[in-house]
Amino acid sequence: MTRQIKLGAFLPGGGQHVAAWRHPDQPVDGATSFDFHKQLAQTAERGLFDAYFLADGLAVAFGGGMEGGNARVAGFEPVTLFSALAPLTQNLGFIATASTTYEEPYNTARKFASLDLISDGRAGWNVVTTASEAAAHNFNLDQQHPHADRYSRAAEFVDVVKKLWESFEDDAFIRDKDSGKFFHSDRVHHTDHQGEHFKVRGPLNVSRSPQGHPVIVQAGQSEDGRALAAATSEVIFTAHQKLDTAQEFYRDIKARAAAFGRNPDHVLVMPGVAPFVGRTEEEAREKYDRLTALILPEDGIALLNQLTGGTLDLNGHDLDGPLPVAPPTEGMKSRQDLLRRIADENNFTIRQLYQWVATARGHYTIVSTPEQIVDELEHWFHNEGADGFNILPPWVPTALDDFVDLVIPELQRRGLFRTAYEGKTLRDNLGLPFPVNRWNAARQTAPLSAHAAE
Repeated sequence: MTRQIKLGAFLPGGGQHVAAWRHPDQPVDGATSFDFHKQLAQTAERGLFDAYFLADGLAVAFGGGMEGGNARVAGFEPVTLFSALAPLTQNLGFIATASTTYEEPYNTARKFASLDLISDGRAGWNVVTTASEAAAHNFNLDQQHPHADRYSRAAEFVDVVKKLWESFEDDAFIRDKDSGKFFHSDRVHHTDHQGEHFKVRGPLNVSRSPQGHPVIVQAGQSEDGRALAAATSEVIFTAHQKLDTAQEFYRDIKARAAAFGRNPDHVLVMPGVAPFVGRTEEEAREKYDRLTALILPEDGIALLNQLTGGTLDLNGHDLDGPLPVAPPTEGMKSRQDLLRRIADENNFTIRQLYQWVATARGHYTIVSTPEQIVDELEHWFHNEGADGFNILPPWVPTALDDFVDLVIPELQRRGLFRTAYEGKTLRDNLGLPFPVNRWNAARQTAPLSAHAAE
């Protein structure tokens, strides 16, 4: 089968851009409107996207102050939202974010296994470590855990969750009313995990789904993040401004996955892309300029402060001067490095930098026609820059409609994107294999081993 681009839709109801909520087309209550999220999900499915993706935070993110800020200040918990949206769609996957820093493996395994059953096998878990002092203050801490400690915990956390998802073998349930036998008791297994961070006996009290277990997604780019992603993830969301850095990341992840004994083709790299789509270049630029003009300086400064780890106080600095050096932090190290690189490579002032990252916080922003956007996506796809892309419409619903109505047809015309869903589960559509349950595998090979020993 010809390799094709995979597409995720990153669709917060309040829009991606820091000023999206001020756009005339954007509902002001979109972040907390279920009907609006339903509209977005159905549009994404009309566009044949693989999945609806949502990030999540564990603290209120203010803008310039308590009276200001943007639509990210409040929103839905993603698994709850997706559990309601799943029955309203047929093929669209749902990738929700949950933190390994402030949750426990059993709770996380249970809620994602439940979403996977509710959606008939269309769930994914975006694994994050939560870099935020504000979040730490909501979970009995005076400061966030060190970067290395968060990733050490995350690696063991994912291992425990995967073990819990294997508690029931694929054929454990009989549900035979005549015999009165509901399940094979010898095909449910304790987890019996004891490690540095967790002690979990199991089993999980949720059965397997049509896709085995949820797709595991990760978005880290630091050294620790890459190691975790290559060892555990099936889809990796990443942020790059240029093809050469995307290629370095892509090749490194694939090589690391192979070193772990994994098939690199089953580890999909999907950089984020924020498109301003216009039928002409002038129309696309007008859309970009219109949204950029809506940014309040205090919100732009707050965004840069957040992305640099909360240690850079830009208040009082000349907005038309250079970005000062940020002190070291235990926050999102890779994103801090990316922000510094964007500022230096483009010789951006503070104002120009926040105007550029206001759209997608360091992900690649393209302001162009459908044909030119597809040219760029195709170039990355065919030159080891991406297996697909996570699309971040700057404001919704219009920018999502633009992509579905103008860019998707051009992708299809070139044979780069599906014209119908390949299957019913998220794994089917992403081209990922069904995960083998280790207990099923052991039982199926045991007779062969015994026969060989005779």
